[in-house]
Amino acid sequence: MKRDELVDYLDGLLVPGKFRDYCPNGLQVEGRDEIVRIVAGVTASQALLDVAIERNADAILVHHGYFWKGEDGRVTGIRRKRLSSLLANDINLLAYHLPLDAHPELGNNAQLAQRLGWTVEGRFGEQDIAWLGSLAESCALATLTADVTRVLGRAPLVVGEGNKPIRRIGWCSGGAQGYFEQAVALGVDAYLSGEISEQTVHLARESGVAYLAAGHHATERYGVHALAEHLGRQFGIACEFVDLDNPV
Repeated sequence: MKRDELVDYLDGLLVPGKFRDYCPNGLQVEGRDEIVRIVAGVTASQALLDVAIERNADAILVHHGYFWKGEDGRVTGIRRKRLSSLLANDINLLAYHLPLDAHPELGNNAQLAQRLGWTVEGRFGEQDIAWLGSLAESCALATLTADVTRVLGRAPLVVGEGNKPIRRIGWCSGGAQGYFEQAVALGVDAYLSGEISEQTVHLARESGVAYLAAGHHATERYGVHALAEHLGRQFGIACEFVDLDNPV
């Protein structure tokens, strides 16, 4: 398929114009016009670029791309090497940040709910980016922690007593510890995000609401994976998700 057809389709599916984001969404670096093979991953690191070059990919699709607000825009060092890799190999880079967190079916938060068996009941937070729901059955925090560990493949950092009963839950992938206080006000028993801050621990202890920090990368693998699979089914093109280990 043509590059512009792919970009138009993704923009229509993910509707980036709805979001106030910290980076440009959509086509970030232009490459060849014809798209036959896509490599997808969480972040457009040099390691992912190297895999895409090795696979002869025409495009790279990620959740974390480039050109973030507030960063130094000079093309030197690591940035120069990354951009040189893309341009020298004529590879397109497409990135969708908040739109891929928020999509109701393919997004990171939707995929977390689907994989963990949670029922979605609403949204909250800035731009409705955080999600609210319930477990299929009430369980102890220790059981929820074991489920998260099994599904995500890594043990979360947990603040809370293991025997605490959990039924209502709030969650938001990535670095969304800032929505914890809103989740507490909404009456959840637990809140899950990718990261945790020093003050988060005190809020969890004083509110009695459990907090699970399950990893920024770990909680944001499934949206871009689902999107890549969707594109493969929709257009019959090769879309490979590459999960590069990241302990954060």
